[in-house]
Amino acid sequence: MPLDLSLVGHNGAPHALDYTWKDTVLYALGIGAKKDELDYLYEGRGPKVIPSFAVVPMFGAMLERVVKTGGDLAMIVHGYDRAKIHAPFPPAGKALATSKIDGIYDLRRFAVVMIDTMIHVNDELVAETRTQIIIRDAGGFGGTTPPKEEKAAEVPKDRAGQPDFHIEEKTTAEQALLYRLTGDWNPLHADPEFAAKVGFEQGPILHGLCTYGHMVRHVTTGALDGDASKLTGFGCKFSKPVWPGDTLVTEGWKLEGGRIALQVKVKERDEAVCTAAYATTR
Repeated sequence: MPLDLSLVGHNGAPHALDYTWKDTVLYALGIGAKKDELDYLYEGRGPKVIPSFAVVPMFGAMLERVVKTGGDLAMIVHGYDRAKIHAPFPPAGKALATSKIDGIYDLRRFAVVMIDTMIHVNDELVAETRTQIIIRDAGGFGGTTPPKEEKAAEVPKDRAGQPDFHIEEKTTAEQALLYRLTGDWNPLHADPEFAAKVGFEQGPILHGLCTYGHMVRHVTTGALDGDASKLTGFGCKFSKPVWPGDTLVTEGWKLEGGRIALQVKVKERDEAVCTAAYATTR
């Protein structure tokens, strides 16, 4: 079934999400927050909200646009995600997310769908996200290739082996089962039989956005003294799968202008899983 290219440039219907402090705490637990990060886990301290929570209201609106393309959902891969943060998320509120397909591109075997999402909470613009979804075996329709996107930060070659911070954290065997409660129900992250059918014989993989959230927590701890409100943006490319139980290693290099270059590896395989990664700060 060919992809519906007529969707490009048009907003989808806004998706509303009424959330409470329990939802923001569940998200924090889903991305590995521990008891020493109590500001994000206890309503007696707000709770504060880790800004990568933006992916929770974004997800339904973004996925609706992908579904409308007519692509096979069993063949989708998350390419990258980026966020720009305009204001802190309140611990509870009414979020309204509106997604637009910015482009559908042709990479021979693969199709690439770019989706931009605006997220308002209580009528205030809080965040914008940009998502790349790759649909396997959907290319070859004669479209253009995706434009090159400027890198927000790069690991400095002269300091490649000398990061300003290094954080290791082992995920749990149940990490994906917990994270999926934030709204991503894809059986790829829960059902061993489904995972095997789509090429992951080792079992269900961790959500890319769960690894993304770990990365945002790690830069908060490693570079911002635990204060996530200093973040104005972050993003990464999902280069390799992560399995629940893997140990994530996040390294960061502070650059000029409040930029931080990041890299996330899986320790057990010594392979980079989040590349072209960055954060920007106030």
